[in-house]
Amino acid sequence: MPHQISVIIPAYNEEKRIGATLKNIVNFLEKNIPDYELLIVNDGSRDGTSAVVAGFARANSRIKLLENARNRGKGCVVRKGMLAADGEKILFTDADLSTPIEEVLHLLPLLGGADVVIGSRALKDSTIEDRQPRRREIFGKLFNSLIWLLLIKGIRDTQCGFKLFSRQAAREIFQRQKEDGFVFDVEALYLAKKLKFRIKEVPVRWANSLPSRLNIFSDPWKMLLGVIRIRLRRGR
Repeated sequence: MPHQISVIIPAYNEEKRIGATLKNIVNFLEKNIPDYELLIVNDGSRDGTSAVVAGFARANSRIKLLENARNRGKGCVVRKGMLAADGEKILFTDADLSTPIEEVLHLLPLLGGADVVIGSRALKDSTIEDRQPRRREIFGKLFNSLIWLLLIKGIRDTQCGFKLFSRQAAREIFQRQKEDGFVFDVEALYLAKKLKFRIKEVPVRWANSLPSRLNIFSDPWKMLLGVIRIRLRRGR
């Protein structure tokens, strides 16, 4: 029987905080959604991430560790987790819990009227407890304007790492999703639109987590190239 919910956590060199994150999520799920599975996808970490997660998995059979032999990128590991999950509802969230796991309680009731429910930092009722550096906020706004122009209109925040999918939507979207880097969120939402899945954007509580792995000088160019690739593939 499928679990009520699967939670996917992409992890790369998260040895220092993954233990606290897993304790937080497990405590929440045990109290609120006890029929769960928790999949941590280790993206070729060079530290002790794998060992920490393996210890949790030995103590709790609902925790599963998936491994990439080498670092492939966040899109790759989220895709791997999504396609391995067996939950009726599938959430992916970041290992830093910038959006607290408790926020899923605001998303779950909307899944049914929508196929994909995404957390957003850009809506009127969103709560930003700790803002990003100013230059990153400016880049985010410029990037979202580019997305509106080239790919998807109507979504205010494509990059928040807190997204909930129905089982069917997750399968159909991530079987087609190809981007391994930061623009995988954009591609997933673009595919959702293309496949006629209903998307709902929901305000969430969010706090910036330092340090960020986004290189403000080199990664924007990689993201631009990713957007171009998605656009070129759109007719395929």
